[in-house]
Amino acid sequence: MWHKPNCHTSLETLALLKANNIRPTLRLYLEDVPNEEELADVIQKLGIKPLDLIRTKEPIFKEKYLGKKRRPAAWIKIMVKHPILIERPILLKGNKAVMGRPPVNALKINDE
Repeated sequence: MWHKPNCHTSLETLALLKANNIRPTLRLYLEDVPNEEELADVIQKLGIKPLDLIRTKEPIFKEKYLGKKRRPAAWIKIMVKHPILIERPILLKGNKAVMGRPPVNALKINDE
């Protein structure tokens, strides 16, 4: 689970998982930043576009990128440079990824 320890939604998702006997391995993605390949893989597994993974309400996005057009690969590079822009939490299991927004979505990680 890509996790930010002081994020309410990430903490709520983690608590819900634990209450359902799911003990994810945590990746503090702001410290252990995913590389471009990892991000591209997660985006593909989520079935979204890179821009859909960006937290557009973050100040850095508003200051530097709001209203700007970029190619998908460029948005991925931007997320590597500014990992705070990566939406969270994200759960990964094998060839599957789910976004924990709302937290109950995280339980889908065990769906077949």
